[in-house]
Amino acid sequence: MVQRSVLVSGASVAGPALASWLARSGWDVTVVEHFDHLPDQGQNVDVRGVGRQVLRRMRIEEAVRAAHTSEVGVRFVDERGRPVASFPAGTDDSGGGTAEIEILRGRLAELLYEQSADEVEYRFGDRISALHDDEAGVDVEFRHGPDRRFDTVVIAEGLRSRTRSMIMPDARPRELGLYIAHLAIPRTDSDSRWWRTMLCGRGRAIFLRPDNVGTTRAGMFFTSNVRGLDRLGRDDIVAILRETFADVGWEAPRVLEALDNGSLYLEDIAQTRLPTWSRGRTALVGDAAYCATPISGMGTTLALTGAYVLAGELTARDDPRAAFARYEQLLRPLVTQAQHLLPGVPNAVVPQSRAQRTLIHTALRLAGTPLARRLQATAGRFTTPRAEAITLPDYPMPPPRPMAA
Repeated sequence: MVQRSVLVSGASVAGPALASWLARSGWDVTVVEHFDHLPDQGQNVDVRGVGRQVLRRMRIEEAVRAAHTSEVGVRFVDERGRPVASFPAGTDDSGGGTAEIEILRGRLAELLYEQSADEVEYRFGDRISALHDDEAGVDVEFRHGPDRRFDTVVIAEGLRSRTRSMIMPDARPRELGLYIAHLAIPRTDSDSRWWRTMLCGRGRAIFLRPDNVGTTRAGMFFTSNVRGLDRLGRDDIVAILRETFADVGWEAPRVLEALDNGSLYLEDIAQTRLPTWSRGRTALVGDAAYCATPISGMGTTLALTGAYVLAGELTARDDPRAAFARYEQLLRPLVTQAQHLLPGVPNAVVPQSRAQRTLIHTALRLAGTPLARRLQATAGRFTTPRAEAITLPDYPMPPPRPMAA
């Protein structure tokens, strides 16, 4: 039997997960990543529902659990840091504002890379510059390396993937008019293991989250009808953030003071909603195909589940186009659920007026009462969590090698 070859573009979460499954199934796998290193630690991400099932099938769940950020739940606070409402972390696969498993995005990418590195060729510091699909295979031009031919190409890049535009030039993100700035700041004695969030009014919010590497993860949401701020230079972004949050209390002055450190990253929040996730012998997976936004809490679950389903279908079928069609058919219901955000987003997340903020605080206080939690738990017995919107198929793929905790 001739060994099939695949090029995966992107080495964050979906790319290495897909590579791991395909390599164990006998494919010749190459992963190309335009950065010359794995992703930095980044922000906290969670894994829920079918994503947890994928981790178990990959035999990596305990290693991921051992890298837990230690977050114990979500707590909304006022401008003096006083609790408004608290919601403890989940205790099962799908529950809680904070999932049972929380990990830094970069650490998860590192674990997935370590699991697959012995069986996959990784090429860092390079990228695809052209794709030529002749229906029998794909000839790939690279910015730095020699041209190569592959049976299949999978684009596992981000929301604003450049490579995706080579096969889908009309694909455009669905903008939400919301930015989030991420950074790591020095931990202080006042920090806790809660994910603490303050709604600031005028379309702004600020949060602090614990990590397991000795720092605190900070984030600042703000609304704007101006697109492209994330493409400005660092000094301009810092100036915008300092002006936007200059009048905000609680921990905002501390976060603003730390803006000059090297970890600052501004993200223009949007969704990827496409009518199809493939063209010819090239497919999309993860945020390049179906970004649900950080607000959904489902991005990592979609990446892991999409990688598993796509690998299973490619392994089960000779024609990659048939595999892509089945992959989309199976995964689309989960994506639809994940991309269904709260009505009124972004204002439901970052209220504009004092009255809106007061209304949200009142709703949060009611939702955080013991009675409301009991009612929610009872109702949950009769509903399916959105992270479990599909039944994970079984595929005859050898599992990746286990990762020790």
